[in-house]
Amino acid sequence: MRTSCNTAVISATSRLGGWLPRKPEHLAIWLKNTVDEAEQKAEPFQPVIKEFQHMIESDPVMFMLFTQMFEEQPNIPIPPNSGDIKLDNYKQMLVVLNHILTTAPTFNTTGLVGFPINAILDYPMITPAGLSAFASQKINDMWRKVLAVWTQFLDSEDSLYVLNDSPTGWLSPAARKAISLDDFQTDPKKPYLGFTSWNDFFIRQFKPDRRPVAKPFNDMAIVSACESQPYSIQTGVKAIDTFWIKSQPYSLRDLLQGNFVDQFIGGTVYQAFLSAENYHRWHSPVSGIVKKLVKVPGTYYAEAASAGFDPAGPNNSQGYISHVATRALIFIEADNPAIGLMCLVPIGMAEVSSCLFIGNDGQPLEEGQHVNKGDQVGYFQFGGSTHCLIFRPGLQLSFVLEAIPQGEDGANSAIVEVNSLLATVA
Repeated sequence: MRTSCNTAVISATSRLGGWLPRKPEHLAIWLKNTVDEAEQKAEPFQPVIKEFQHMIESDPVMFMLFTQMFEEQPNIPIPPNSGDIKLDNYKQMLVVLNHILTTAPTFNTTGLVGFPINAILDYPMITPAGLSAFASQKINDMWRKVLAVWTQFLDSEDSLYVLNDSPTGWLSPAARKAISLDDFQTDPKKPYLGFTSWNDFFIRQFKPDRRPVAKPFNDMAIVSACESQPYSIQTGVKAIDTFWIKSQPYSLRDLLQGNFVDQFIGGTVYQAFLSAENYHRWHSPVSGIVKKLVKVPGTYYAEAASAGFDPAGPNNSQGYISHVATRALIFIEADNPAIGLMCLVPIGMAEVSSCLFIGNDGQPLEEGQHVNKGDQVGYFQFGGSTHCLIFRPGLQLSFVLEAIPQGEDGANSAIVEVNSLLATVA
């Protein structure tokens, strides 16, 4: 793996959510070991990887971009003998990607790589060529095909091999403590504690008494929709704004894909991100009627050019990706007329990022259905995630202290538990 003339510096606090290691040497070691494993196996390309290669090599623009993005990678100072944080070229990327499609993430106390594909693209994606390529519909259509294949593996019994009690297994004492496994529903009498696949483990459910709904009969109280760390609160949001600039303001037309935009102009957007080791189901923040459900196909590895060489990509672009990434829109007409129409927007960040609508009874969530505050309304399959809550103008919200972002881009925010009190209507 080669080096580059560009230089960038990594902040140890920049890896929001723990999806990639905080220290560059840990990522470098993982990458070196993964490349070695992939190249030693030298497995024939899966059909989808062959298609990916053909897409790159048959399109002169894609060929140029996928060549340049590896040449433009910044040089990251890392301790000696820890490996190299970069891949050499797109051909090596395809070899490693082919290998990843038949693996599931393993546990690591210091160097957890929850996003293996994000890890191999961490620096190509923030180059000028990468920024252009990963915003392209053609490349995102290709990623959708690749990730669908990986989803099949992560949904299969073959992915259960990482649920073991070895030091890198998710059932080891260290992993159990890190993910608070005792708080979740398991069946100790069954193999793999009753989980049927990696994805089944990833969307594990809390025991009934672990996340009670705050103020369930108080319609002035709004609860947290996800187990998440606050990222941003913006008020007076506009219908159209330049969401790609440094401050990443919200642009309702783009965020909501044109749905009910007029009702939210001048309103409030609350955004928070989910961590790698946390709960990944969504719950209704209010009681009300589901007015509309929308799935928006979008980007997977795009980020804001204004973020510069973001070593945590796409974490520092969360405001930006809420407008362009794959996401779901859940519009709920609250029983409390003071709240009225509001919207929950779960947003996929990289990797699989499947957004699935599921009700409290395990059946598909449907438009016209009444949900109670705290009811399940869906979940992310394996993939990074952030989410927004959007409220109408004129609604005076008093957020609890824990819901107010701490530090730049919420880097020092504490986790707000799902179903806990988020805000009250004044």
